[in-house]
Amino acid sequence: MKRDRRIVCIGECMLEFSEHGAGNFKLGFAGDTFNTAWYLRACLGADWAVDYVTAVGDDHYSAQMLFFCQANKIGTDHIKAIPNHRQGLYVIRQADGDRHFTYWRGQAAAKKLADDIDFLNTAFEGVRLIYFSGITLAILDDDGRERLLAAVELAKAKGSLVAFDPNERPALWASKTVMTTTIEQAAGLADFVLPTFPDEQLHFSDKNPEAVAMRYLKLGVREVVVKNGADAALVATSAERNFVSPHGGVTAVDPTGAGDSFNGAYLAARLQNILPAFAAAQAHVVAGVVITQPGALVPMDRFAGKA
Repeated sequence: MKRDRRIVCIGECMLEFSEHGAGNFKLGFAGDTFNTAWYLRACLGADWAVDYVTAVGDDHYSAQMLFFCQANKIGTDHIKAIPNHRQGLYVIRQADGDRHFTYWRGQAAAKKLADDIDFLNTAFEGVRLIYFSGITLAILDDDGRERLLAAVELAKAKGSLVAFDPNERPALWASKTVMTTTIEQAAGLADFVLPTFPDEQLHFSDKNPEAVAMRYLKLGVREVVVKNGADAALVATSAERNFVSPHGGVTAVDPTGAGDSFNGAYLAARLQNILPAFAAAQAHVVAGVVITQPGALVPMDRFAGKA
């Protein structure tokens, strides 16, 4: 596959048990960068390759996850199995009109995805776009983060584009200082950064979406898209600012994966040379479909031709 048609997403795909009625749970697979890989695959033609880079265990459910990827044409050539490890697991419980998450990550193989820099360099060789997130970094130890960022930097020097979602999750980090410092270090390597305003306001004290965009642009980012839930997204470059509103009249059922789907659709559009404001409009359309369905992953055939 030529560089201009191959994308890799790096991170953790977890086992998801979601409640469907009292005491009934459904097994699925999800995770922030995996969700984005799903929507990249959904919005791009068959002449594009979307690969997922992670580590899994050597158990039955890890094998099921690999089969799930392959069945949905997400590449698995750079997923490695770690003996005596498992995938991370989370349970979604509905209560008091909201979703509540409980996580188990103690033996998660994905925490070791960056233990071998040669593995990363091979996975990133000759790709058009590398996508990762703050959660990808948060689950790694200090050495793993250093190796991952070094591999991303090397790939960028060889011509790959880099996209990054800060996706701040303080519970996964040793401290707020480590989190914010590492996120800004990673963002400084990126061509595209796709933050979420309420998170940035909380953790970086940005007063408005414009402040978020300016902070990342000053780090050398080429293009920043500040998501803001049901409000307009701000698309910012050094030359222009555009607020792009989602379509109205959508009744939200489940917001899980909305931001990840926006990221996937936006990047798919930009890779096909659609201008940033129009790419954001298309991303809103995709996210608008996702929030009307339960779960993070909506069948891909719903999105053919969206980008």
